[in-house]
Amino acid sequence: MNILITGGSGFIGSHVIREALNDKQINEVVNLDALTYSGNQQNLEDIANHEKYNFINGSINDKILLFRIINEYKIDAIINLAAESHVDRSINSVEPFVKTNIDGTRVILECIRDKFIEGSNILFIQVSTDEVYGSLKFDDLPFTEENSLKPRNPYAATKAASDMMVEAFVNTYGINAAITRCSNNYGSHQFPEKLIPLIIINSIEGKKLPIYGNGLQIRDWIHVKDHSRGILETLKALHNKNIKSGEVINFGASNEIKNIDIVRKIISITGADESQIEYVKDRPGHDIRYAMGYEKAKRVLNWEPRIEWEEGLESTVEWYMNNTGWINNIKDGSYKNWIFEHYG
Repeated sequence: MNILITGGSGFIGSHVIREALNDKQINEVVNLDALTYSGNQQNLEDIANHEKYNFINGSINDKILLFRIINEYKIDAIINLAAESHVDRSINSVEPFVKTNIDGTRVILECIRDKFIEGSNILFIQVSTDEVYGSLKFDDLPFTEENSLKPRNPYAATKAASDMMVEAFVNTYGINAAITRCSNNYGSHQFPEKLIPLIIINSIEGKKLPIYGNGLQIRDWIHVKDHSRGILETLKALHNKNIKSGEVINFGASNEIKNIDIVRKIISITGADESQIEYVKDRPGHDIRYAMGYEKAKRVLNWEPRIEWEEGLESTVEWYMNNTGWINNIKDGSYKNWIFEHYG
């Protein structure tokens, strides 16, 4: 297969690209990325000259560009990872989330539909999030693919809308697509507006460690490499007709942890001090708990998470401690404008 990965220069996208380049069933990988604030060429500098890899700077909202890529590279499948993904930013400004997450997905789907009408069967994987399901109570069972969509913040609402757009195109036009939804990711190359990289970096630099509210919110944490493997396994299952078009597959890790416990664990690894912890005003509409069941992924993909939390977190901390150049380059750009303004 020749595959197009949108948003491939971001955190999850860069890991999916590495996974794809090592896959013998994939002949060529095209990365389309607009290189907005969290898209970073440094994330892929080690494979930039790989014989199977091609980078194109551009937006998924550019339909002419998308058609050119599909035709020129004879694209067989598209994995959509291009998204605005930070809840805090969506609270401050919804428009970029609507433009990228909803309208950008619509443009990709229209290209696939038009090629399908011409006789080309381009597979599509929409990478979504557990946040579309809303918030769990402490005693609720983890989300399954049968849960209703109940997004509770602007980011989640735009992701839910884009998922529904995919389902509509499957039903109306007959395209071949699947939706993946995953719990919170962690690992190397994650933009430091998210909890784990922010706490690691501030911890090793002796800065305050900001925690929303009481820090008791719970998330199910999965290593990004496990998630990336799941995305590609979903694509193969769709290609081999082991799953039907329109199916949803959840990925999780049975690794529910309170935010405050994550901070304390990072402190224990970096040697920081608990006096650095600072409780800050809670985020509006902050969901209490997310957790993802992954029984379907085990059954239909033979997929399970492989990386244990302790091992994964320690290797993640080690990566940030050993890649201060990557951190400093981000600080010189949008990281400084956003993170320092909000978290000191």
